[in-house]
Amino acid sequence: MKIAHINMFYLPTFGGVEQVMYELATRQVKAGHEVHIFCCDSDKYSRIPKKEEMLNGVHIHRYPYWLRLSLSTHIWPSLLWKLKNYDFDIVHTHVSGHLYVLITGIIAKWKDFTHIHTTHCPWTDAFRSWKLKPFLFLNNLIFNKLSFKLIDKIVSITPWEVETYLKKYTSLDKVTIIPNGMDPILFKKVIPNNFKKNNNIKEKNLVLFFGRLNPTKGPEMLAKAAIEISKERKDISFVWIGPDEGKAEEVKSLIKDYKNMHYLGPIKGKEKIAEMYQASDVYVLPSYREGAPLTLMEAYASGLPVVASPCNGIPYELKEGVNGFLVPYGNIGLLKKRILEVLDNPSLAKKFSKNNKEKAKNFTWDLITKRYLDLYSEA
Repeated sequence: MKIAHINMFYLPTFGGVEQVMYELATRQVKAGHEVHIFCCDSDKYSRIPKKEEMLNGVHIHRYPYWLRLSLSTHIWPSLLWKLKNYDFDIVHTHVSGHLYVLITGIIAKWKDFTHIHTTHCPWTDAFRSWKLKPFLFLNNLIFNKLSFKLIDKIVSITPWEVETYLKKYTSLDKVTIIPNGMDPILFKKVIPNNFKKNNNIKEKNLVLFFGRLNPTKGPEMLAKAAIEISKERKDISFVWIGPDEGKAEEVKSLIKDYKNMHYLGPIKGKEKIAEMYQASDVYVLPSYREGAPLTLMEAYASGLPVVASPCNGIPYELKEGVNGFLVPYGNIGLLKKRILEVLDNPSLAKKFSKNNKEKAKNFTWDLITKRYLDLYSEA
């Protein structure tokens, strides 16, 4: 098949959606398909000079954006007259609510492409820029309904989306649930593990935040809990890893007086990420909004107990007392209690670890890619 993936961004942009596209695209190439990526020419912070390139067998086309509404929302209407010059069996758009989804739908109907769309759970409006409010209003009123009419098959990454939002915009007969995945490299033990040594971490236990330091992710909530824990304990270190998307300065300000707390910036490379997870004792995801975060299954595969907010798709994959604990967003006292409960109860942590490794076996990217390819063929 000839396949196109279409999204606002692609590598080197750091984010879950971009990683999903990379994992699917590279595996689809290995399976013998011709794969193209269409995106705007931004990495969220600056323009990417190289507009056309081939990476890992994937053809990448970056088109200049005309308007930047927020860190994650750019307008690049040239897709309308660029995409029509290609022929594809499948066009696969990612993230609902953007203009390029509607543009792709129009071109797909005109040229008889099959249009697949993965929603990626963008539905909660909190923390949106004021500049986006009029566009969100029009999206909810008109454009989402138009876009979904022009889609052949819709992939929801979590059941939460289906009854909460998708039924407003489309027939549920079109909807299939396919979760996100994780790389099997995370199952492999990293020996020796030098993560703590390389980052001058000397405490016995390590609590990890890994992801974009974005307001929706709540990294400052972990910082507040870490401060409360550090008033009583000196054997626990806290690490934040990921690019700044608006919360790094607040986190750094909160933790600046604590030698057991470290903001290390972004980290890339699957081997380094595996080492990071395996050096940790608990993974904390204190988010306001999530879909089905990649880091959840990555932490599971690494054998980490998880303490996370029960938002959106997370409770469908994290069962209280089975995979870890659920703590409502902003409940600092309970977040502190649950982190310590995992660290101070080795038998409980071992149970979570065993359950999580077993669960992750069903979420490898090879299995997820096969499910997408089966959906393409069916569509």
